[in-house]
Amino acid sequence: MAASSISSLLSTPNLKKNPSLSWKVSMPSAFTSFPQQTRKLEKMFVVMAMDAKPTVLVAEKLGAAGLDLLKEFANVDCSYNLTQEELCTKISLCDALIVRSGTKVSREVFESSGGRLKVVGRAGVGIDNVDLSAATEHGCLVVNAPTANTVAAAEHGIALLTSMARNVAQADASVKAGKWLRNKYVGVSLVGKTLAVMGFGKVGSEVARRAKGLGMHVIAHDPYAPADRARAVGVELVSFDEALATADFISLHMPLTPATSKVLNDETFAKMKKGVRIINVARGGVIDEEALVRALNAGIVAQAALDVFTVEPPSKDSPLIQHENVTATPHLGASTMEAQEGVAIEIAEAVVGALKGELAATAVNAPMVPAEVLSELAPYVVLAEKLGRLAVQLVAGGSGVKSVKVTYASARAPDDLDTRLLRAMIIKGVIEPISSVFVNLVNADFTAKQRGLRIAEERILLDGSPENPLEYIQVQIANVESKFASAMSDSGEIKVEGMVKDGIPHFTKVGSFEVDVSMEGSLILCRQVDQPGMIGTVGSILGDSNVNVSFMSVGRVAPRKHAVMAIGVDDQPSKETLKKIGDIPAIEEFVYLKL
Repeated sequence: MAASSISSLLSTPNLKKNPSLSWKVSMPSAFTSFPQQTRKLEKMFVVMAMDAKPTVLVAEKLGAAGLDLLKEFANVDCSYNLTQEELCTKISLCDALIVRSGTKVSREVFESSGGRLKVVGRAGVGIDNVDLSAATEHGCLVVNAPTANTVAAAEHGIALLTSMARNVAQADASVKAGKWLRNKYVGVSLVGKTLAVMGFGKVGSEVARRAKGLGMHVIAHDPYAPADRARAVGVELVSFDEALATADFISLHMPLTPATSKVLNDETFAKMKKGVRIINVARGGVIDEEALVRALNAGIVAQAALDVFTVEPPSKDSPLIQHENVTATPHLGASTMEAQEGVAIEIAEAVVGALKGELAATAVNAPMVPAEVLSELAPYVVLAEKLGRLAVQLVAGGSGVKSVKVTYASARAPDDLDTRLLRAMIIKGVIEPISSVFVNLVNADFTAKQRGLRIAEERILLDGSPENPLEYIQVQIANVESKFASAMSDSGEIKVEGMVKDGIPHFTKVGSFEVDVSMEGSLILCRQVDQPGMIGTVGSILGDSNVNVSFMSVGRVAPRKHAVMAIGVDDQPSKETLKKIGDIPAIEEFVYLKL
């Protein structure tokens, strides 16, 4: 159950939903949910889609090992050097697209896919050539391969660092030109020099480790890096301006974003120590290249070693490329045999997994959830979606759902409990039954915002053992009327609550009434006068109609007062059967809900 629910986050079936049924309510329901028959149809849809094999378009060269993995699962179309027009034409026939850095996956590409494109795989780290906003809006997962080329990129950064310091490239060209200029190519030592690593992610931290081994003093700037991780490597995190002012060498390892575009410019070069040396194996756009030429000519920057450029390939007569104090390589950061094969395998596995409906730990436009966390949260993922579905089906027709409050009760510290996946599932559960939109992990937050649905989250820290990630989840919908008045809390919101017992989601509270039922199949909630024989009477009506009861629980305020009976059923009762239940004199209200 947990696996299928997680899979549904990334699949996009277009299935018709049936209205829920209720009696003793003045306003008709406008809300819908998936019946069991549709669940079966959804499974059939997935099986048929898998039998037909999805199509993966590989738009740039990929290692043979990765292609072999793809071909085991999908039809693979290797079409290289496509124009934007050609890509937009082909994409409507593809379920997944794999690119490197040379193909621009624009909004037009996603719009041209007609909703078929489910996954874009970036064979590498940077994703600035993919329009993430458009991907998210179209429910398309974007995954990358951030680990396979980490060491290769770090090694290339160190290679540029050392070769620049000793003028290796210039001396090599001089010797091959028949010259022997030993005095001209005197270099500088690395021992004791300060290296500023700008961006302390995977590659940056690996560069730092290697530079420490060369005897360099390493500092780093990264507003998102945890200080304890930097200390573990022996690196001090400093401010951006302090890094510029104190570094002898600056190595760039930040992504290209609006905030980092041309972050090295005339103003920042002016803050640097005279004679600084710069290495860039990240993204060309983080440096204002014209400003760098001016800094080189002024002697502010002594040398630069560049593997990436704003436009690739750069023009042959580029003043930057032709500068005698610049060492240039043609974007070779990931270009080792081992890294190329590793990237191909990593991106192929991520794309295939996503097409199967598995959550990718390398997703860049969805919560990145490690495999061990996914495994632990699996039953809570199911619980979250079903609580959302349950709560919204309790809303009376005509009431607009605009505000949902989610409470997570846990003995774990907030930093040890990532609720993004759970929030996405609650949004899925709330929105799908009342709209034609299919919500997945990628577009959950966007869809909620687009529909004016505000999700507020609250955490309650409990005493006790943090062995389980959550004690319970509570969902409240405010400013609405309920088709089941007993679901309203004392403060006037629809309130439902659930927990996981022995790996199974349980519905434990509705309004102020405590119940305890497994969240499987469908559910009948009845508010009744607490008197003998009620369980038998309702059970007999269902039994006579051949409706199997899977569980039954009664929560009451006090003996012989009001009680709420929760009945789980495996089969959908007919309208006549439900009417018979509603006609029992002691039953004051009831509602039939699909989980």
